[in-house]
Amino acid sequence: MKAYLYVLNTLSDWEIGFITAELNSGRYLDKTKTVSLIKIGNTTDPIKTMGGLSIVPEECVDNIKFSEGDILILPGANTWMDKDNQRIIDIVSEIINKKVIVAAICGGTIALAKNGLLNDRKHTSNDLGYLKITCPEYTGESYYLNQPAVTDNNLITATGIAPLEFSYEIFKKTKVMKAETLEAWYQLYKTKEAKYFYNLMESLNQ
Repeated sequence: MKAYLYVLNTLSDWEIGFITAELNSGRYLDKTKTVSLIKIGNTTDPIKTMGGLSIVPEECVDNIKFSEGDILILPGANTWMDKDNQRIIDIVSEIINKKVIVAAICGGTIALAKNGLLNDRKHTSNDLGYLKITCPEYTGESYYLNQPAVTDNNLITATGIAPLEFSYEIFKKTKVMKAETLEAWYQLYKTKEAKYFYNLMESLNQ
């Protein structure tokens, strides 16, 4: 599986931390799975995150050939409305019905809504009222769920204050962790209870 992380200026560092750490390190992943984490951008010029970190894309979006089972991750950022980001949204329109997983959080969901891609799919975002005000093209109110993260077929959406739930839904959908590992991992970070660390360690030996 290839996990493509779209990077853009002002990227919200905290929204992807769990995802990049686990996919890059592989420490809790199912050892039968092969996962490549690839940073992509409109160009291969460095971007600067909201936290001031520089990230260099490894590949330009126009050179990517998405395949069934791949995942495209769209993090939040304050620059989603810049015209430079329209290309990746056009690509989403092409691949979302081709069994490529699309996962968007915070500003990424706003960009999808603005382009009519949430009108007939269950989803969430930062706030329904905000979607309706900022996205005239959005008519998906009846599909909106007031939840931290929502998965509908191959679309995953999340509010910007739910990076843990966003990551959980991604790991669950892609099956990169064994089920018992994923549940222990999630409960550890959710509850902060030490027992789940031991459950997590035990799951890796099963």
